[in-house]
Amino acid sequence: MNGLLLRLSALDADAENAVRVIAFFDTLISTRATLRTLVRETARLAECAVGVADCELGVCLRSDPAGQVIAHTPEPVGPAVREISPSSRVWLERAGEPFALDTILLERFAFAAALLLDRTRGPLPEPGDEALVELALSASAGEAERARAVRLLRFDPSAGVHVLAVAAAPGDLRHLLPALAAADPGVRSASIGPVHVVLTRSLPADLREAAGEGVRIGVGDALPAIDAPESWRQARTALRFATREGPCPAVVQAGQLGALAAIAARLRAEDIAKVADVGVLDALATDPHGADTLAVLAAFCATGSARKAAVEVYRHHSTVTARLAQAEARLGFSFGTPAGRQRLELAILLRQLRDTAE
Repeated sequence: MNGLLLRLSALDADAENAVRVIAFFDTLISTRATLRTLVRETARLAECAVGVADCELGVCLRSDPAGQVIAHTPEPVGPAVREISPSSRVWLERAGEPFALDTILLERFAFAAALLLDRTRGPLPEPGDEALVELALSASAGEAERARAVRLLRFDPSAGVHVLAVAAAPGDLRHLLPALAAADPGVRSASIGPVHVVLTRSLPADLREAAGEGVRIGVGDALPAIDAPESWRQARTALRFATREGPCPAVVQAGQLGALAAIAARLRAEDIAKVADVGVLDALATDPHGADTLAVLAAFCATGSARKAAVEVYRHHSTVTARLAQAEARLGFSFGTPAGRQRLELAILLRQLRDTAE
């Protein structure tokens, strides 16, 4: 597609170049490009910002010439605006004199946008259907489809929404969902595979307390509802770090992960398998009282103290001390130094990431 055209500023208004512009948009249509791709590639060709909006579907996308797409920008008015329907339009934001082929570019841009928007106007699941939540979270769906699903779920596509990934048995959700509904009466939820997903505009002041026992939660950033797939991706990553016991809490905010998010994104299970400390923890887990030993190690990392760890796991201090000494001997380093404790925490964390790989 990039080889079809030079920059629009370099093209004369002759029949051959007009055909090249038409072929550019035909290629986008035939490859079933998304609305976002159409806007981005049109801006690159036009060498100016362009946009498309449909107030009925709740879609408004704008891209700059570098291909940076943003949602829900104010719509300009002027001669470089082409109406598609009473509710939708496209536009060019050309500074200065128009280029020779601006008129045909705007016409073909409008034609391509109309086709993509019309594909969205078919029937969707009824409001309240879990399929609407899945569509709102689908990164493969087009912006128009997601915007329509979001509106049927009664969210404003431009308003901030948190997506939560919740791991819990169905019976353990009895405290969480009412607490979320109290913070946002418009909360929506669904089950996607083994994970429960929640869309909410607001979070309870103490989400961990509201969750109750046996619940782990990953919280995505508050993003415009049209960008819910990104918040959902963040929530699933955060959930991998959430533990009911260990160095991480049961509720993890994606925005607080920092460099840990990069570790989760880049380390594969086969990479973690090569870490010797993780292998030793696996071996410890198979020993008699292995689960108890790992619980002690996690509690020690969380508290930084053998005595506090004993309180956490309801064991006598001498038992915890013996478990720690056994683990130190097997791992080959002391937990009494900051470096040793950090190494232990990282081994426990890597083991958890391996066991919670998506």
